[in-house]
Amino acid sequence: MSTPEFCRIAPDVKLGKEVKIYGFVNLYGCSIGDETKIGTFVEIQGGAVIGKRVKISSHTFICEGVTIEDYVFIGHGVMFINDRFPRSTNPDGSVQTGEDWECVPTLICRGASVGSNATLLCGVKVGEGAIVGAGSVVTKDVPPYTIVAGNPARVLRKVETIHKETI
Repeated sequence: MSTPEFCRIAPDVKLGKEVKIYGFVNLYGCSIGDETKIGTFVEIQGGAVIGKRVKISSHTFICEGVTIEDYVFIGHGVMFINDRFPRSTNPDGSVQTGEDWECVPTLICRGASVGSNATLLCGVKVGEGAIVGAGSVVTKDVPPYTIVAGNPARVLRKVETIHKETI
């Protein structure tokens, strides 16, 4: 893998084989699986784990505590949240540090798809083969092989066709 111009890939990043990274990407402290594609203007923070053959589209933010399993599609501008009560300062007015908040993990299971501009609150699990509609706000778990959409995301129906041989 050659590093594209204008990318920051910290030395502590674990990259699998044949990972494709496009311009203006920021990676640190994360793990990226084989044959994954990371689009332009993506940031993946320390502690995030990305599986193999994942496609992460441009302008996406993946924070600490997020695990994305194999064969997942992440659309453009997807945002992950890892803090239930984000604040800049503590009650005494002091600036918060890493010790002042709890990172709440999120799991995107094998073969799931998350549409463009979706926001996933922390602590949710998107089940295997599930689809999150574009622009959705996911506030609770998504069952496997289910399509959800809206704000908050609601179950629309089961997935009718899936390429199970690839997931």
